[in-house]
Amino acid sequence: MLDVITIGDGMITFNPSTTGPLRFVHSFERKIGGAELNFAIGCARLGLKTGWISCLGNDEFGRYILNYMRGEGIDTSEVRLVDGYPTSLNFKEIMGDGSGRTFYYRKDSPTLTMLPEELNEDYFKKAKLLHITGVFSAIAPKNVDIIHKALEIAKKYGLLISFDPNIRLKLWSEEQARQTLISFLPYVDIVLTGEEEAQILFGVTTPEEMIDSFKAFGAEYIVIKRGEKGSIGAYQGEKIVAEPYQPRKVVDTVGAGDGFDAGFIYGILNHWDLKKSLSFANAVGAMVVSVKGDNEGLPYYDDVLVFLGEKKSIER
Repeated sequence: MLDVITIGDGMITFNPSTTGPLRFVHSFERKIGGAELNFAIGCARLGLKTGWISCLGNDEFGRYILNYMRGEGIDTSEVRLVDGYPTSLNFKEIMGDGSGRTFYYRKDSPTLTMLPEELNEDYFKKAKLLHITGVFSAIAPKNVDIIHKALEIAKKYGLLISFDPNIRLKLWSEEQARQTLISFLPYVDIVLTGEEEAQILFGVTTPEEMIDSFKAFGAEYIVIKRGEKGSIGAYQGEKIVAEPYQPRKVVDTVGAGDGFDAGFIYGILNHWDLKKSLSFANAVGAMVVSVKGDNEGLPYYDDVLVFLGEKKSIER
């Protein structure tokens, strides 16, 4: 039995060796990334049994990502290596304050070979929760059909469905994102959104308006991620404002939202209340930004307890 499954592209991420504008960076370090990939790693490190559905290029980069994910204990039985489509790439630009930009090279993503009818229903039967983001659908219009099929299968077998809009305007327009992502909402049980994404989807500006907008589609849990300001969550009429945790040092903000998602889902699947789940997720997000890389900072469960002061330092 799997706790969580997710669908998405995996990429090779080239991290700059120095901070500053990318045109002045002369060397890079190879890492891996991708929103759903990061989420899967985050869940696995916290102790959830996690599966990932994807396609990778049948090349050295694709094999590297596949082996990496296996090494993290993630089930990759629904990941295929395909010929003729190179594994996706991105290059990161990181500024001195930890902020940055990402430049994508994923036009011919191997996930273009995926088809809705190829989704394995038996794989969904073995899971408790399906997690989707807006990134996979933004890569190619045909991926929207795959996500809709996945949502239908998940509902058929009673899976919880969590959703992070994760809007990447380098991949599609605001209007395309709005129309597509709103079409997913009637299936969604758990919304994990940033403030800017909620504004794009509904044109609203206050947390209360954001919560009401998502609630109108039937979501049970609505979480607004606010970065350094913490998070706000709503569930069954209860609204919780969860204060942020101070990171040791902000060096790279990429992946913090994915880590937050993993932390919150961990709490929900372990039947924690809203306040505890939000607090735990805030802690995970704060830990991620202290480490350079998309997923290198995603913590293990015991590491989060140490960060929260609930356990003594771990000696490994």
